[in-house]
Amino acid sequence: MENNEFEKGKKFTFAKSISYADKAVVSKHVLKKEAGNISLFAFDKGEGLSEHTTPFDAMVLIVDGKADIIIDGVSNILEMGDTIIMPANIPHALVAVEKFKMVLTMIKNKKV
Repeated sequence: MENNEFEKGKKFTFAKSISYADKAVVSKHVLKKEAGNISLFAFDKGEGLSEHTTPFDAMVLIVDGKADIIIDGVSNILEMGDTIIMPANIPHALVAVEKFKMVLTMIKNKKV
C-alpha cells in the first residue's frame, strides 16, 4: 500500500493500515466513488480539523486512540470502537485528545 489507496481483494486491518506522523494528520482513501468516500485518518495528539460543514452525513468510527468530535458546539469524546454520525449542514470539528485513527464514511445525496 505504498500509494494512497487500498488494494481491492486483499485483507487489511484499519488500525495497521496507516501510521501516525509527528504533528500531522495522515489520510488514505479506502474507496472513492461518486456516491461517497471512505477514508482512513491518523491524527497526532493535539491535531484536528477546524469547524466546517458538509452537504452530506458523515460517519466516524474510531479504530485507535481518543478524539473529541464537536457537533454543533457539543463535545463528544469517542474512543476505540465508538462511532458517531455527523449530520449534513451542521458545523462540526475534530480534535485529537490523544493520537487517534478513524474511518470516515461520507455518503452523498443523490441529485434529482
